[in-house]
Amino acid sequence: MRPATQPDPPIQAPVFSHPDPEPRPEPEAPAPLRTLPASLRERSIRSLDNNSFRIVDFNDKIVVLNLWASWCGPCRSEVPEYEKVRQEYLARNIEFIALTTEDSRSATKSVKEFVRKFNFGFRIGWADRQTALTLMNGYEGIPQTLIIAPGGRVVSHWHGFSRTNSGDVLRAALETALAAE
Repeated sequence: MRPATQPDPPIQAPVFSHPDPEPRPEPEAPAPLRTLPASLRERSIRSLDNNSFRIVDFNDKIVVLNLWASWCGPCRSEVPEYEKVRQEYLARNIEFIALTTEDSRSATKSVKEFVRKFNFGFRIGWADRQTALTLMNGYEGIPQTLIIAPGGRVVSHWHGFSRTNSGDVLRAALETALAAE
């Protein structure tokens, strides 16, 4: 009789797993933009009607500066809320400016249609690349809104849109800026 033997265990190929990736530090949020640079405040901005203006032209006012685009869904939702707030503050020392980040060579028609359709009463201008990058201060998305006190100090800056409280956020920021005057 043959002695009982155990079968050899199956041979398993070595298992290779990639080493755990090195943890990446979270990117730091950019430092808040505290004051608009003089070069930006004095830069000529082409308006939708082919005139021009500079932010410094409104140096004695609080400036609401909104960055947007006609193709941007959240921007399209935000404009009616912001327009209501603009109407409420007509008698106050506030200038409402909307700068589109679109290319004026290709988007003039769509921007004009957007402004007409939404009855957008802001002063409308074209943000060139450098203006947009400076104002966005490291945040890439739109819409973005800045509240600028007389003299160029940035009182508040936020990005994104909230269906439930976008107008309220703008009102609160304006009240804070007005109280500081």
